[in-house]
Amino acid sequence: MTVALYDDTPGIVWRPVSPRLASARRIATVVTMAPFLLGALALAIFVTRWSWVAVAVLLALLVLQFVLIGRQVSAISYAELPEELVIRRGRLFRRLVSIPYGRLQYADMASGPLERHFDLASVTIHTASTASGGTIPGLPVAEAEDLRERLTARGEAQRAGL
Repeated sequence: MTVALYDDTPGIVWRPVSPRLASARRIATVVTMAPFLLGALALAIFVTRWSWVAVAVLLALLVLQFVLIGRQVSAISYAELPEELVIRRGRLFRRLVSIPYGRLQYADMASGPLERHFDLASVTIHTASTASGGTIPGLPVAEAEDLRERLTARGEAQRAGL
């Protein structure tokens, strides 16, 4: 089946990732930017008044990143087709990855501290080529486990049929 980049091809059910992924990414962004923001704030208070410009710029970047994270997460989805798994992401720079089940070597799950807090996991699909794998981030843990099992079973069935 031919899948067009971001066209709603009839018969394809796109499954979005959990919106909780946006919250996890926003927290990670705040934790990353906090030292820079606090440093700029300390400069503004103790050294020079012109440092308030740096504080304002960092706050503007933080707000912009919050908006962009929501849009990025809402653009990630995947579809299980009869012969392949298709992962799409991006709004401005769109990317569509198609992984035939017969090329799948294994699928694994990973979950960092923030993902575990939000009950999320990522499924990574590995193939013989390092360039043709894919990752689906931000799935609820139960859905990630089911997807990993389905992908492994389909991969084994496709390889057995070769």
